[in-house]
Amino acid sequence: MNKIKIILADDHQMILDGLSEVLKNHQDLELIGQFSNGKKVIEFVKANEVDVAIMDINMPEMDGISCAKILKMEYPNVKVIMLTMYAQKSFIDEIIKLGIDGCLLKNNSGKELYDAILRVQSGKYYYDKIKDFTDTTEEIASYKLGEREIEIIKLLAEGMGTNEIATKLYISKHTVSTHRKNILHKTGVNNTTQLVQFAYENKLI
Repeated sequence: MNKIKIILADDHQMILDGLSEVLKNHQDLELIGQFSNGKKVIEFVKANEVDVAIMDINMPEMDGISCAKILKMEYPNVKVIMLTMYAQKSFIDEIIKLGIDGCLLKNNSGKELYDAILRVQSGKYYYDKIKDFTDTTEEIASYKLGEREIEIIKLLAEGMGTNEIATKLYISKHTVSTHRKNILHKTGVNNTTQLVQFAYENKLI
């Protein structure tokens, strides 16, 4: 029996370790690579046969969405499953448009991940749980906060400044500042204190 060749990409080693343990429980799956960013995924796929790539959205150097775009254009035989920690329908709309094969929350059960792999490998899509994905409120939906913006809000709530956020997310200080301005504009608040309060009230953090 030919095993399904899987690669994983996440910049958190603990997540990679957990996912690899799930895959090891299934004899019809073969984990052939683990990576911390999208660039390494592309490099590996260029030189190796891969059936399914399971990737996080937010990664340094090249995020999951950017990597998935390249895979879909240049390596269409590779099935792509995205992992996200944010259950937002606006995000689902984006990845469906890209033709990404499946999406799961990071806290999915191992069985759900396995079912998703089998489904996409058979040429079908796996979005079974999107009915559980919600924009936190209708108000949040209208603000159209992206995953990166929500991630920055969480870090601001932890007390991080622009320099610290830039270092943690591997992006420039200018990029962080731009995101902060956009977030304030979208949410209609005036400063970080109000933003954090807004995030708590709307269960973003």
